[in-house]
Amino acid sequence: MALLVYWYDFICFAIVAAAIVTSLWFLLRRERGFIGIDDTAQDSLLLVYRSERLGSARLWTSCWRRLHPGWLLFTRSTSFLSMAALLAWDVIKWDASIFVYYTEWTFMLVIIYFAMGIVASVNGCLKYSKELTLEISEDALVEKVEVEFRQRLGAYGYIMQIIFQTSAGAVVLTDIVFWLVIVPFLSNSHFGLNTLMICMHTTNAGFLLLETVLNSLPLPWFRMGYFVLWSSLYVLFQWIIHACGFTWWPYPFLELDRPWAPIWYLCMAIVHIPCYGAYAAIVKAKNSCFPYLFPNAFVKS
Repeated sequence: MALLVYWYDFICFAIVAAAIVTSLWFLLRRERGFIGIDDTAQDSLLLVYRSERLGSARLWTSCWRRLHPGWLLFTRSTSFLSMAALLAWDVIKWDASIFVYYTEWTFMLVIIYFAMGIVASVNGCLKYSKELTLEISEDALVEKVEVEFRQRLGAYGYIMQIIFQTSAGAVVLTDIVFWLVIVPFLSNSHFGLNTLMICMHTTNAGFLLLETVLNSLPLPWFRMGYFVLWSSLYVLFQWIIHACGFTWWPYPFLELDRPWAPIWYLCMAIVHIPCYGAYAAIVKAKNSCFPYLFPNAFVKS
């Protein structure tokens, strides 16, 4: 049966369309705003091939002074393998149809980030180890490695940063909805709390928080736009598969055949702000508190 469209569904369509347009406008405006500004050029996707200050060392160096980049490689590898194993378990248990859930979308996104992080860390560690044989200062070493690293990775580093920043908000949204909405109120025949679900909804945040404590990547507010676009893409995916005959909604608050659907859609759009803000607050707290607690060990990112 195809998706039936009611008059109030057009309000839902308008909410999602407004979120997409606003995010694109804000991202383009802010990204372009970095043109010609040296100190922040490393955060602009539009300046990948124009800027001479890409800050590529952020991808593989830790915010902890004198912590060998190999430790970041180790934690990323552990996170990747653990999450990949959980996702494989999930697919084996439920088959590929499990990807109708936003949880699996976000889980896969975090796995992709860690996979990209492993590649970045391996490249950084190889160059770092090679240059250690030279008698130069650590700052000079990082700068020297960064020049070659920048040439090798290019746009790769920007995509990796965007995935990290998108994952930050998406993980918070996923776990809040799961633990505060779905588990208490929306359990049904398609969902039941089990060991696998508990593991997936704890490791996603746990591993990403560990990564945040160790890495040097920023979390600017305007990049929330990518998080909104990610969620909007998922909603569009749901609409398309239901228009093609899919019969049930993985999340009841996305159903379009309810008169109060626009309220749910508006609430879900608004909740993106505190979700991203919560993770941004964690990063800000890290950069604000750790320099005072560990003045000789922490490097503000």
